[in-house]
Amino acid sequence: MTLPVDLETDAARLRAIMAEDLAVRGVLDDPAWRAAVESVPRHRFVPGFYLPADERNGQGLTVWQPVTAALDHGRWLAAAYSDTTLITQFDGDEPDWEHPAERHGGAPTSSSTLPSLVVRTWADADVREGHTVLEIGTGTGYSTALACERLGSAGVTSIEVDPHRLERAASALHGCGYAPTLAVADGLYGYWPEAPFDRIVAACSFRAVPPALVAQTRPGGKILLTLSGWLYGYARVLLTVAGDGTAEGRLLGGTVSFMSARTHAAPAFGNPAHWAAELPGKARVARHGPERITAATEEAFRLRFLVQSAVPDAQLTAVGDVVHLVDVVTGSAAMLAPDGDGGWWVREGGQVRLWENVERLIDVYDAAGRPGPETFTLCVHDGGQHLRQPQVPCLPLPAP
Repeated sequence: MTLPVDLETDAARLRAIMAEDLAVRGVLDDPAWRAAVESVPRHRFVPGFYLPADERNGQGLTVWQPVTAALDHGRWLAAAYSDTTLITQFDGDEPDWEHPAERHGGAPTSSSTLPSLVVRTWADADVREGHTVLEIGTGTGYSTALACERLGSAGVTSIEVDPHRLERAASALHGCGYAPTLAVADGLYGYWPEAPFDRIVAACSFRAVPPALVAQTRPGGKILLTLSGWLYGYARVLLTVAGDGTAEGRLLGGTVSFMSARTHAAPAFGNPAHWAAELPGKARVARHGPERITAATEEAFRLRFLVQSAVPDAQLTAVGDVVHLVDVVTGSAAMLAPDGDGGWWVREGGQVRLWENVERLIDVYDAAGRPGPETFTLCVHDGGQHLRQPQVPCLPLPAP
C-alpha cells in the first residue's frame, strides 16, 4: 500500500523523537538497535488498536476506545510512536477495523508491546549479528520487524498461535520489505523445522520452561522468557543451554509481564461464593494478610511470583473486601475477610491448606531478608525445574 508522503514524513519524525527519548532513558544505548527503531515504521503494524477511556462504565469495567487513522489520524499516529502497549485484540476476537466498536471490559489477547520493552527484550537476550532467532508470539509483527532490521530476515523465525493475527502481521512485514520465516504454531512446542536456534525469545509467558525450547537451542545458546502463574506473578529468566540438554540462569529484575501462552492460561473456576459455601465454619487469625501479594508495589509483584510455587494451581479473586483463593485441580479453597482491626480471618478447606502454604512461604521469604529476584537461579533438567536461592528452600515449578 502506498502511503501519503506527509504521513511518512510525520512518521519518520515521530520515530526519531521516540528513539531519542528511549536513548535518553538508557533503554536504547546500542547503535544497531537504535537504527532499527528509527527505520521500522510501527504505524504500519498497528492500523487499529484500543486505548482506555478516562472513566469506567457504570459496572466498573474499563471502556476501550478504538483508534484508527480514519477515526482520529492525529491520535492514531501519536499513539503509534508513543512508548505504550497498544491492545489489538480482546478475548481472541479479531476486530473489524473498518467498522470498529467500543468495548467494555474483556481480556486482552494480543497487543503491540511498548517499544522500550521490545528493545529491552532483544537486548537482554544478547541477540547479535549472525544469530538465528526464534520469536514466540509474532503479535502485530513490529518486534519481528526490528529483529529483521538488525539481523536480516534470513535469521529470524517467528511463530504465532492465532492465524488471523499472523496473517495481518505477515502482510505488514512483507509490505515493509521483510521476509522472516513465519508459521502458525504453539510456542509451547517451539518450531522444529527451523531448529536449532542461537536465541529463543518469548513475547508471552509460560508457567514453566517448555522442554521443546531447551531441545531446540544450540549448546551455549540462550532462552529469554517470562514465567508466570495463575496468581499473575511474573519473573523473567535468561537461561543458557548446556551440551547435555540442561539449562540454567538467573532471574532478571524489573516488573515485566506478558500475556500468558493460551495453553497455559488460567481455567475458569466458577462462582467464588459456591467455593466459600463449602468451607468449614471455624476461622483462624491469618499471620499474613493478602495485601502482601496484592499491593501495588514491586515487592508484592515479586513475592506473588514466589508464592505461586507454594500454591501452583491457585487463583485469587476479590469480592468486595473478601479475598478468595480457589484451586480447581485439588478442589481446595480459602477465604480471607478483614477482622475490622487491620487484621484478617481465614477459612480453608480441601486437600491443600492454600493460605497456610502461602504463609509458610512468606515466613521463609521474610526470614531470608526478602531477597530480590536476581538472587534466584532457575535450573532445568530431566527431573524437573526448580528455583534455587541460598537462603530459601528449593521451589519447584509446575510441570510444563
